[in-house]
Parts: sequence; C-alpha cells; structure tokens
Amino acid sequence: MATTKPLRNYAGRQITRRLSRSLPWIGGAIALVTLGSAIRRKGFVRGLIHSGLDAIPFVGGAKNIAEAARGRDFLPDRDAQVRLSTRPAR
Repeated sequence: MATTKPLRNYAGRQITRRLSRSLPWIGGAIALVTLGSAIRRKGFVRGLIHSGLDAIPFVGGAKNIAEAARGRDFLPDRDAQVRLSTRPAR
C-alpha cells in the first residue's frame, strides 16, 4: 500500500514527459491539416506564412495568443482585404 502513491507519481511524470515531447509534433500535424483552408481563406502566400508560423513550436503558440489578445489575425483573410479596398471615397 505504501508504494502505490510513489508509483502513481512516477507514472504521471513519465506520461507528462512523453506528452510534452510530442506536443510540437501535434502542432505541426494540425498546421498541415489546416493548410488547405488557410490557403483558401488568405491566398497562397499568406496561407503558407500563416500555417508555417503555426507549425513552429512555441512561435505558433505565441502568435495565436497575440492574435487572441488583439482580436484579429496578423494576416487578414483575402475577402476582408477586398472589402476594405472597395470602400467608396468620401
């Protein structure tokens, strides 16, 4: 009975260590999966830049946190640019 708690703690540390090692790969896989939709929304170059930054460990997380704090993307969608540029002059 006395050894169950240390074994549980050891197992928890090992699982946490393995998950922390695989997190960069998970982020890269998610960026690859969303690459097509990012290119459709933002255009080819902006979509590649957006997905490339998301695939880089820690950089993608920092970019997403900064975008959430700003409330908008660093690289705007293609439709948003067209709407902004077609406004009539006053």
